[in-house]
Amino acid sequence: MTKPAAFELFEQDIEWTAVRSQGPGGQNVNKVASAVHLRFDVRSSRLPEDVQQRLLAQGDSRITTEGVVVIKAQKYRTQEHNLWDGLQRLNALVASVAKPPTLRKATKPTWSSQQRRLQGKSLRSGIKQLRQRPADRD
Repeated sequence: MTKPAAFELFEQDIEWTAVRSQGPGGQNVNKVASAVHLRFDVRSSRLPEDVQQRLLAQGDSRITTEGVVVIKAQKYRTQEHNLWDGLQRLNALVASVAKPPTLRKATKPTWSSQQRRLQGKSLRSGIKQLRQRPADRD
């Protein structure tokens, strides 16, 4: 059983419109608005403040400078499937920032790793000394 997410997206926060899809589809592509544009305003949503901040700081190209997530779903031939696909992609985007990142715990380098680093430095120093003229090596 999967653990429920710590957030919930509400229908009132999501605005969607049907538009005409691009690409192949024969004569039907010019008549039916099967693609879906989802708009989700992050700042006015009911998401927790820390999730909002991480989502806005993500730098995703689907997020506008006003803080609105815009997703265009046109993968399927029906409007219902495209709406479902767009909602799934929006959920995945929000779920990717829902969990706070784990902070790195600073650790001390081991004695052997310090010795390996120093040995590599002295080896490199020796190689560079061999490149000098013999009079300058002293």
